[in-house]
Amino acid sequence: METGIKGKKERIVPYEQTAEYISSGLLPVFATPCMIQFMEETARTSVEPYLADGQSTVGTSVNIKHLASTFVGCKVTCESELTEIDRRRLVFSVKVYDDKELLGEGTHERFIIDNAKFIAKLEEKKKSML
Repeated sequence: METGIKGKKERIVPYEQTAEYISSGLLPVFATPCMIQFMEETARTSVEPYLADGQSTVGTSVNIKHLASTFVGCKVTCESELTEIDRRRLVFSVKVYDDKELLGEGTHERFIIDNAKFIAKLEEKKKSML
């Protein structure tokens, strides 16, 4: 895997992704948490073809600014670019925009994990809590 890997996804904003619907605000506009999810998904899927069998990535950090609002039914586009690799740590530049303007931008960090080891560790945690 090398820096420069790009991802791009588009979607139409449904009412279920509005601040009003998810209770992060009072208005029927594209919600910040949903914009962040869109950024994470775009970054995650961009590097999946470069991972070994049994690996995936998990999000560990998001640092974004929500710059403008958009409405239900609007097409939004997310673009990601892998800008840094430090062993298992991946850093992405992420942007979301509609047909008029930039809605949000920032950075997102993910870590490459071994799925089986990750789940085994989680199962151990679960056992210790029961």
